[in-house]
Amino acid sequence: MAAPLRVSAFPAPPPMLAGRARDAVVFAAGVAAAAAVLALLGSASVLAPGSSSLLVAFPVPGPEDGPRTFYDHPELSYEAVGGRRLAGWDAKRAEWLRSRGLSRAPERVVMVSGSQPEPCPGDAGDHLLLRFLKNKLDYCRLHGIELLYNRDVLQPAMKGYWAKIPVVRAAMLAHPEAEWVWWVDSDAVFTDMDFSLPLATRYDGHNFVAYGWPDKIARRSWLGINAGVFLIRNCQWSLDFMDEWARMGPAYPEHARWGEVVRGALSDKGDDAWCDDQSALVYLLLLSNWEGLGKKAYIETEYFFQGYWMDVVGRLDGVAARYEAVERRAPPGLRRRHAEREHLRYAAARNAAVRGAVPGPAGGGEEGWRRPLITHFVGCQPCSGGRNPMYSRESCDDGMRRALGFADDQVLRAYGFRHVAPLNDTVRPLPFDYPAGGLRNGTMGARQ
Repeated sequence: MAAPLRVSAFPAPPPMLAGRARDAVVFAAGVAAAAAVLALLGSASVLAPGSSSLLVAFPVPGPEDGPRTFYDHPELSYEAVGGRRLAGWDAKRAEWLRSRGLSRAPERVVMVSGSQPEPCPGDAGDHLLLRFLKNKLDYCRLHGIELLYNRDVLQPAMKGYWAKIPVVRAAMLAHPEAEWVWWVDSDAVFTDMDFSLPLATRYDGHNFVAYGWPDKIARRSWLGINAGVFLIRNCQWSLDFMDEWARMGPAYPEHARWGEVVRGALSDKGDDAWCDDQSALVYLLLLSNWEGLGKKAYIETEYFFQGYWMDVVGRLDGVAARYEAVERRAPPGLRRRHAEREHLRYAAARNAAVRGAVPGPAGGGEEGWRRPLITHFVGCQPCSGGRNPMYSRESCDDGMRRALGFADDQVLRAYGFRHVAPLNDTVRPLPFDYPAGGLRNGTMGARQ
């Protein structure tokens, strides 16, 4: 059973040294600097030919001019292991937002992902990770999300799967403007570029979101909840939860004991007494009495918040064909060419058109033919090449290429291109009024 949390509050911040007197000095310095610039220019022409404005350099406020915040506490620790636990985070974060003239934005997200610091030992591993990274950059750009991609081990004892916890915790402190931090494993592919997370409508009142399988959860399987993709709110509850999760990891002496605990409490573990990050998460969410978990954690089961790749890749061609069939029948406005920055408007219209016409939930699911939000290549190990022996090299390699190409076609459309076939890296220009135009002039069918 996880030990009760004990958090320590920081001492009150020292008063600001800057007041009206310093403000007056800064203002006076600014006036003096402006006067000096004008005097230096003298009778010389300060307006460039054809210009209608005067460019004058004013002093820019420096690091000493801002109000003091939680960052100024010398005892603030970014570490998930060995550092002092942070208390009062909600108030500290709110004060930081006020001091910067910002308001709380419930849908502001920072995505975090990463890979190992060394080159990949597997064949084409670095190339595949580059494509996975490009896929995340595409999704983030289209949805106005910031991406933090880390390749450093922030705490040596927390390696491998456990390395995500120090990175996510540090990201929460480094991004107080973000309401959510979204961890996405390096081997996960966004396969629906139109889908936006239902943060306000679905996850309001919750602080942690992960994907699970009801049948496996019912039998307490360590595979019942996937730890490779999760969403966590930037709040005190989440920091405390991350601390509890970290304490089950290899950086703490009780790690070996937790291995025995999870093996006895969770099914399907066999003789493996090692406590991995996913087993620890499943134990915390299903079996611990940690405060607030039942109300604050949301186990997503209705759409592919992350979909198992073996359930997805064989269906992608059929998914694409159904979406194109809907667009051919839709009013021409849905097929209009447009700038990429208008993507979300057209995504909303496309989702409305396929709703009812293509079975399945938005974001995809085990039933139906909607695009899956994320296709997760668990077990394929694209970087190391040490895939699970239950998968063939061909199934992993072709599956990753198929999913990445499926996603790329959605992005390339705004640039007027698409791939000629699912496993072909050659692209062709799209005809006008595609996909309807492709059938009229014969240059490109629905799938080639």
